[in-house]
Amino acid sequence: MIKRIFPFALILAIAGCTELKQLTEHLESPRPLTNQEVVDGLRQALIIGSNSAAAGLSANDGYYRDQAVRIMLPPEAQIITDNLSLIPGGEKLVEDIILSINRAAEDAAKEAAPIFAAAVRNMTLSDGFAILRGENDAATRYLSLHTRSELFNLYQPKIKSSTDKPVVGNISASESWNTLTTQWNRVANSAVGRISDLKPVNVELDQYLTNMALEGLFLKLAQEEEKIRTDPAARVTDLLKRVFGES
Repeated sequence: MIKRIFPFALILAIAGCTELKQLTEHLESPRPLTNQEVVDGLRQALIIGSNSAAAGLSANDGYYRDQAVRIMLPPEAQIITDNLSLIPGGEKLVEDIILSINRAAEDAAKEAAPIFAAAVRNMTLSDGFAILRGENDAATRYLSLHTRSELFNLYQPKIKSSTDKPVVGNISASESWNTLTTQWNRVANSAVGRISDLKPVNVELDQYLTNMALEGLFLKLAQEEEKIRTDPAARVTDLLKRVFGES
């Protein structure tokens, strides 16, 4: 009787081990990402990235000392910098306005993160999967393409407020720029200037500064996005690890 029971028990044991193995493999295998997890993960990545980018740029010298995003004078002002000897104290005046402009951008960057946070809420499921499968800056390019106009309209008043605020020697960026261009245009419009074919410079500083500040912000955001995509240590939440992988 025992001989008959033993083979049957062995079969049950083997079957049980097989089922246990299958159950273990099922539990260990990652469950597929849901559509909502993909979008939520990308939103989380962008919020974390934009917070980090904005915090870095809004710090003292965040723009000014970073050659990748430092804002220089508008291209139209090249003629001024090429002829600084024609303006009394021209070299110092130019450096002062560059410092003032970058201080204004640093001040405005403090308000950037909430603007991005509001923008990422509009991301759709199809957008999310396209971004997930895209290049390392796909999410940043998506935001730049779809929200730049809105961000500009929201950001420019903050830039305007910043350029009007005294930041260097109790002088605002707008005042420094107006002083520089007024002195230059006086030279350009003089008889000597006309003979030398010097051109007056008329640039809307707030518009230029807003565009440059946003370019720097998008650049830093792209760098943060790439970190999350390529560096496991940058995936600081469980959701980011699931969406972008553990390693």
